Amino acid sequence: MEKVGRLVVKVGTGVLTGDSSDLDEGRMADLARQIAALRAGGTQVLLVSSGAIAAGRARLSLRGPRGDIPSKQMLAAVGQHLLMLTYDRLFEPHGVTVAQTLLTKADLRDRQGYLNARTTLIGLAEHGVLPVINENDVVAVDEIHLRGGGAAAGAAEADLVLRLRLRGDNDNLAAMVANLVDAGLLVNLTNTGGLYTGDPRRDATARLIPEVAQINACIEGLAGGAGTRQGTGGMRTKIEAAKLATASGIAVVIAPGAEPDVLIRLAAGEAIGTRFRPAVSRREARKRWILSAIAGRAALHVDAGAAEAVRHGGRSLLAAGVRDVSGRFGRGDPVGIVGPDGERIACGLVGYDAHDVRRIAGHHSQEIAEVLGRSYGEEVVHRNNLVLLDGA
Repeated sequence: MEKVGRLVVKVGTGVLTGDSSDLDEGRMADLARQIAALRAGGTQVLLVSSGAIAAGRARLSLRGPRGDIPSKQMLAAVGQHLLMLTYDRLFEPHGVTVAQTLLTKADLRDRQGYLNARTTLIGLAEHGVLPVINENDVVAVDEIHLRGGGAAAGAAEADLVLRLRLRGDNDNLAAMVANLVDAGLLVNLTNTGGLYTGDPRRDATARLIPEVAQINACIEGLAGGAGTRQGTGGMRTKIEAAKLATASGIAVVIAPGAEPDVLIRLAAGEAIGTRFRPAVSRREARKRWILSAIAGRAALHVDAGAAEAVRHGGRSLLAAGVRDVSGRFGRGDPVGIVGPDGERIACGLVGYDAHDVRRIAGHHSQEIAEVLGRSYGEEVVHRNNLVLLDGA
């Protein structure tokens, strides 16, 4: 397996507590050590962590189940900062700065929220900060309440996350984050340690399935619905999350959180737990999404110099080269790029909406903030978000 450049790690409450009632700081310290080692080796890591409700329950010395939503929201409010304080203290000896990021499904279903979350998370990772991501349980009522169910998988386009109905704890959130930041691998650390042919807690003959080439009805049928005593995500939500991530070209591993050096070994290519192969390559999934603009009316009409820079110079499309705008589109949408002869030469993900592009067309990049009163960057379409059409 090729080196993982960007890794999303999801850790469940059962792993963080050892399925007891309190956070296990020994386990958390070992997790911090492994993540720090991966970062030192050049891998960007984003951590999706459960545990806030468990931390709140321990602080308030509550025992026994409290299944009503207001109680869980109260516990999350008490426990979230305690969880972050613990992570901050455990990562500090490794020189790692952590950043709290609370998200809900509504944040990622909204296009503007999606783009803002992407920009923030990638920016944190690129500046050496470890994002610690959790559902905002204080407001995300249905995420706390639901316990699995069918998540819409959809097609392989990268905007699949915008159409997902998030169901169940942080499993699907981790898949959405992996998709959001173009991760190379999503690792879901659990107490179960992988997908089995039966429930290993009840069936002594159950065998671990080391690799899944395709998530079909048979694989989905193997997933049980129950989670751990502390957590809410069962194997069903983990399979749903794997289905979402693999459809977007991201490999997924469900692995035992207590396995020694599990993250370091997985990143090195060792087979641990159950690996789910990507349904398509990340390049293919992203390219298919960008090329969806071929069938649309949204387009940027550019001058000869910009067309040459895009076609043969490997350059981004800047506002100075834009002459006209066709159709409606939002920031982050796929649009066509049309040369001065009327030929569509490329498709790309646009950094500004149609209204803003019309205002900045023909302007130099340093003038964008003055014209709009804000700036999302120098490029109207960044070269990393461009796909040239055949013959262009």
